[in-house]
Amino acid sequence: SKSLSDEENLKLFGKCNNPNGHGHNYKVIVTVRGEIDPVSGMVMNLTDLKEHMQEAIMEPLDHKNLDKDVPYFSEVVSTTENLAVFIWDNLQKLLPQGILYKVEVHETEQNVVVYKGEQTIVK
Repeated sequence: SKSLSDEENLKLFGKCNNPNGHGHNYKVIVTVRGEIDPVSGMVMNLTDLKEHMQEAIMEPLDHKNLDKDVPYFSEVVSTTENLAVFIWDNLQKLLPQGILYKVEVHETEQNVVVYKGEQTIVK
């Protein structure tokens, strides 16, 4: 965090406080909800959802240094919680109103953040 000293960053972020950065292979799960269309039998066409996820998640984030390559994270600390908010906000712009239910970001198998728009749940 740019607002903290080197000592404060080390104390708060531990081994993740590497001046040269560090990487993760995040797994993202997006859940939508709504009424099932009687004709298609779907809440949303999965092909459309995949295209929106490509635009909202993969294009801005895949193989990127979040702190250096993604403008959003130049002022926001690139925690998994903030990554979930970023993904939520990007998807909200593309999906039909009210259909997005939750975004799960798995940093590791044990570290998972669930974001539902107004609350963040850390598992």
